[in-house]
Amino acid sequence: MGFKLGSERGNYASGGVIKNKMRFGKQAGEEGSVPGTPVIRVPLEEGIMGEANMDGSIYVNENIIPGSYEDKQVISHEMRHATDMKIGKLVYDDNSITYNGEVFPRVTIDGRDMIKVDGRWKEAGDTGFPWEEDANNGGNGDI
Repeated sequence: MGFKLGSERGNYASGGVIKNKMRFGKQAGEEGSVPGTPVIRVPLEEGIMGEANMDGSIYVNENIIPGSYEDKQVISHEMRHATDMKIGKLVYDDNSITYNGEVFPRVTIDGRDMIKVDGRWKEAGDTGFPWEEDANNGGNGDI
């Protein structure tokens, strides 16, 4: 017996607003949404454009203009991380980052988030992390 996906799109309510199930982005009432991945605009530390979270959400710096080229690049970059997390390729917590099965210790030193890569401590957000290089090379490398 075969399964046929129904054609009814139906509506649902969210926060008192009626939304259509088959619409994304501004049509669904959210700026820059990605199907299955909430994109949330929040204040982030200076120099931080976006963050992919273990809960499947993406934070984008509230100072980035929704729908701009920069916004699309940040969301695309963070989606690579979110995808890696969903498939188990990338996992992080307060003590470590695991990427492709390799564990990278993580600590706070003088108030800075530090990660040990190739035997030396580097500040998070610096260059040279394999998960960042892969996310940058997966696209056009702008972020």
